[in-house]
Amino acid sequence: MASLNSLYFKKETLEVMLRTLTAKQAQGVEITISINDEANQFGQNVSAYISQTKEQRDAKKERFYVGNGKTFWSSDPVNAPTAKVEAVKADVVDDDLPF
Repeated sequence: MASLNSLYFKKETLEVMLRTLTAKQAQGVEITISINDEANQFGQNVSAYISQTKEQRDAKKERFYVGNGKTFWSSDPVNAPTAKVEAVKADVVDDDLPF
């Protein structure tokens, strides 16, 4: 299966990521990209967040989402956005070190 997807990153989110990387003296960041079979109310089915360790996942630590987008081409039609669903708003934590 192959697909082409687009992601949109807000400038503010990129600035938070850069401040955090600088504070942690990190060289980069690992991003996890999720592609859903159904689209949200904005027609998006792709989301990206800072990758978590197994310990963070086990502790159910909140994900830090960095971008979203959509699949605009897929060789497998099952993975193209097919339906719109209600978006669920998560509580946003305003933190200098989100990940």
